[in-house]
Amino acid sequence: MGGLRSSKISLFPPAILFSSLLFLLSSIADGATPSSSSSSFNLSTLAFDDAYSPLFGDGNVLRSPNGRSVRLLLDRSSGSGFISSKMYNYGFFSANIKLPGEYTAGICVAFYTSNGDVFEKRHDELDFEFLGNVRGKPWRFQTNLYGNGSTHRGREERYSLWFDPAKEFHRYSILWTPDQVIFYIDDVPIREIIRNDEMGSEYPSKPMSLYATIWDASTWATSGGRFKADYKYAPFVAEFKDLALDGCPLEAVQQVASAAEELDCSDSHARLAAADYSTISRKQRYAMRRFRQRYLYYSYCYDTLRYPIPPPECVIDPMEKERFKDTGRLKFGGSHRSPKRRSKRRSRARVVPVIVEDPDM
Repeated sequence: MGGLRSSKISLFPPAILFSSLLFLLSSIADGATPSSSSSSFNLSTLAFDDAYSPLFGDGNVLRSPNGRSVRLLLDRSSGSGFISSKMYNYGFFSANIKLPGEYTAGICVAFYTSNGDVFEKRHDELDFEFLGNVRGKPWRFQTNLYGNGSTHRGREERYSLWFDPAKEFHRYSILWTPDQVIFYIDDVPIREIIRNDEMGSEYPSKPMSLYATIWDASTWATSGGRFKADYKYAPFVAEFKDLALDGCPLEAVQQVASAAEELDCSDSHARLAAADYSTISRKQRYAMRRFRQRYLYYSYCYDTLRYPIPPPECVIDPMEKERFKDTGRLKFGGSHRSPKRRSKRRSRARVVPVIVEDPDM
């Protein structure tokens, strides 16, 4: 993400002041009524300062007065992001998110876990990446998984949505356990990865932090980079509230590399296993199948240009294989590389592999 610059500004542009005023008024309303969520999960939410801190673009990270929500802004000067205060050895990471509206081509809003600041050459990562579009065209998004630095084997899936994510909040969640990864929208599981022995070290297994960012991904995000970010529509604002995370925490970054394998996380793992989001019910299984039939439009498992032999976790469905036989010409953004923050975690530049074009306009 080398195109982003962190900056401190003492005088905010009028657009940011107006956005801040709207945020103040909306957060007052949030404090007067119970927060709503489309998810039926039983979650305990956290105040921003209790579990997170700004990652970059501090002037574009706007906390609400009650500390229960935050806005991330992208303008000409900088994108922005936040990070969890601790790293977690497996966990559940969740937030209600509303994306920018109007023209959003070239914009990427990411909600993901990573440990690349600590394990630079063998990092793990789990991604939600929301990809903006031109006016009148819908947002799309992708999920991805990396394990032990396996960035040469992207496991992307891309989808459309059954709602407008710029008009209302929806809950996006990542469950990560020693045995499985589940991506959720509200209480609908949209993707499940079951760990197997053949995956080996490519299954994420080292402690990770939670990240949320908004940044300029004009080189690839919309139609393979054909449409760029247009800053006459700035600031682009992504809103996060009802933040929730649960897992086995590490108290200090210095402990991660040396102590990860020595952690006793048995209580945390048992708590995750007993949670309602850890088991996909029959009704949810049906909803996931329906979602994937209607809204999944690319899966790496069927991309024979990239993978003549599907990766070992892929379960090949003959009907899906026929449906996706012509896919495999998308352009992806690669692994996240975090900008500098005020702590001493090492910064990284974003890697962008070139894979032809994005035909999904």
